Amino acid sequence: MKKEQIKRLLPSVFQRTSTTASPLSAVLDVMEAMHAPSEGVLDRLDTIFDPHTGPDEFVPYLASWVDLEVLMDTPRGSMSSSPATLSTGVGRLRELTIAAMTLSRWRGTGKGLRLFLETATGMNGFEISENKTAKGEAKPFHLCIRGPGQLAEHRRLIERIVELEKPAYATYELEFGPQGETAKATT
Repeated sequence: MKKEQIKRLLPSVFQRTSTTASPLSAVLDVMEAMHAPSEGVLDRLDTIFDPHTGPDEFVPYLASWVDLEVLMDTPRGSMSSSPATLSTGVGRLRELTIAAMTLSRWRGTGKGLRLFLETATGMNGFEISENKTAKGEAKPFHLCIRGPGQLAEHRRLIERIVELEKPAYATYELEFGPQGETAKATT
């Protein structure tokens, strides 16, 4: 609030005594300065709550609103001083938060699992085979998931996603292609 706006909120006796050299004028200057940071945040509040433009530190909190905190390396509420995020980075967490509604529509399906994995890692190339093992043997209610080789370092994240998204009755095995295998990055 500006000094003049604050002054209009005061009782009339204070308003009459406020001159440029009065102590009240100095107090009003301080009040205006104290309001400035809060008003700056309020002026851009819509950008803070948007996963595209929000500060990196706030993205894990936004992700927790759409139940993605289970995927984060440091869950919310832990004593760690580092912010919670995905092993693939805060940019991928932004994309997951934006895609949360679409992902929930496809939950429990092969398409949903593939979309979730691609969004979380930023890479295409996941193969999901149903009802057979990696060796090609028939096995009911089993998923064989093969990911691009360069994502092997994110195995823990991928396992958490598969556990979250696969049907409860299904088992799975996860393998990765050769390390040099090329996969297309998604944007």
